[in-house]
Amino acid sequence: MSTHRNKLTFTINNSFRKKLLQWSNQFERVCFLEGKWGIRENGNREIGNGEIKTTTLEPTTNNYQLIAAFDSILEITSANNCFETLKKFIDTTNDWVFGHFSYDLKNEVEHLHSKKPDGIGFPLMHFFVPKYVFIITNEKLEVHYLPELSSQKEVEDLTTQITNFQPPTSNFQLPSIKSRITKDQYIASVQQLQQRIQQGDIYEINFCQEFYAEEVNIDPIDTFEKLSAVSEAPFSCFYKCENNYLMCASPERFIKNTNGKIVSQPIKGTRRRGNTVIEDGKLKNELLLDEKERSENVMIVDLVRNDLSRTAKRGTVKVEELFGVYTFKQVHQLISTISSEIKEGIHPVDVIKNAFPMGSMTGAPKIKAMELIEKHESFKRGLFSGSVGYFDPDKNFDFNVVIRSIQYNSDRHYISFSTGGAITAKAAAEAEYDETMVKAKAMFEVLGSSY
Repeated sequence: MSTHRNKLTFTINNSFRKKLLQWSNQFERVCFLEGKWGIRENGNREIGNGEIKTTTLEPTTNNYQLIAAFDSILEITSANNCFETLKKFIDTTNDWVFGHFSYDLKNEVEHLHSKKPDGIGFPLMHFFVPKYVFIITNEKLEVHYLPELSSQKEVEDLTTQITNFQPPTSNFQLPSIKSRITKDQYIASVQQLQQRIQQGDIYEINFCQEFYAEEVNIDPIDTFEKLSAVSEAPFSCFYKCENNYLMCASPERFIKNTNGKIVSQPIKGTRRRGNTVIEDGKLKNELLLDEKERSENVMIVDLVRNDLSRTAKRGTVKVEELFGVYTFKQVHQLISTISSEIKEGIHPVDVIKNAFPMGSMTGAPKIKAMELIEKHESFKRGLFSGSVGYFDPDKNFDFNVVIRSIQYNSDRHYISFSTGGAITAKAAAEAEYDETMVKAKAMFEVLGSSY
C-alpha cells in the first residue's frame, strides 16, 4: 500500500471541532492535539518600570490549531526494545504516526525499574497510523487521506456526517478525590530528598504526588472540554488507547523536530495568577527574579543541553531563550528554549531516546534523580511525565510533556491525576506542597471536587 496521502480542503464553522472530537470517540485509537502544536512561540519578555510585558501561549479565541488522528490502520504496542521497534515502524510506514511514550520507558534507557501501583495501565509505548488526519487552522480544514482506502467523495461525505453529528448524552459522576499521601508525608519526603541534596547525591529532583478516585464514571470528552476551557494550554491533547483516556492540558513542549532543527522548552518555575492586573504583574516579576526558581530552571537547561548534544552537530546546541515568562489562565511559568541541529546519520527517534525522560520531570543528575523518584514517590507514573505527539511523513515530530492531565480507565472506573515540582536545597517543603495544589486546581475544578 502506498503511503502517499491526498488532501482535501474545506471551510468549516466553529462547531465542527467539537463534533469531530465527539464523533471520533467511536474508535479505539484517537489522538486529538490542540493548541500550538507545530508552532514555536517565545515569551518575548521585556522588563521596564518594574513590569514584564510578555506574549503568551494562550490560543486566540475561535482560532483553533488542531491535528486530529483516528481510525487506526496499522499500529505497534511494545513492552521492550521500544525505540528500535518504533524506528523500524516509522521507516516502514513513511506516514503520519501518532502515539505516546510512558515515563517508565526510562527502564529501557537506563538500568532502572518501576514497581509502584498503577491504576490506569497505559501501554509502555503505543503508536498508530490513522486512516484520516484532520488539520484545522482558523476555519479551514485539511483532510489527509489514503486514496487506496478512501475516495474523494467518501471524504466529502465523512465531513458532512461529522458536521451533522449529534453527540450522545453525557454520563458523569462526581468523584470523591483522594491523595495517595498526606501533606505531612509529602513534606517529610521533601525533607528526606533535601538531605540527599546536602549529601551531594543530586542537585535537583522533581517530586510528585497522585490524586485518584475509584468506582466512578466520567465522560472523557466532556472532561477534556472543561479542562481545556479552564486551562487553554498550548499542548493539550485528548488521547484514547482502547479503554484508557488521557485528557491533557499541558503547557510544556518536550521536544520538536523541524527538518533537523530540534527545540526543547522545559518549564521550571511557577507562580499563581493574581486577582488584579497589578498583582498579576507583581507575581510575574517575582517569578522572573526569584533566585530559587532561576536556579531550578538553569539546572534543567544545562541537563537538556547535555541531552541534545548527544545527537547534535558540533557547536549547534544553543539556549535561545533563558527565563522566558509565559502566562496561562491558571499560572505563570518560567520557560527556557534550547535548540540544536541533528548530526548526520542520526535517526530522529534517537534524538527523543537520548533526551528521554525529559529533564524537567526528573532532575539532575538524571539517573540518580529517577532512582530517588522511584524510592520516594507512592505511585507508578505511567503516562504521567511521559509524552504524546506525532511524526509526520518527513519524520518531523512534536511531543508534549504529559502534565496538568487527568487519566481515566473506563474498565476499572479509575481516575488519576498527579502534580509535583522541583526540589532544591533552598526549597521550602510546605511551599512546594502548596505549589502542587496550585497546579492541581484546574483538575479539581473540572472534576467538581475539592481537597
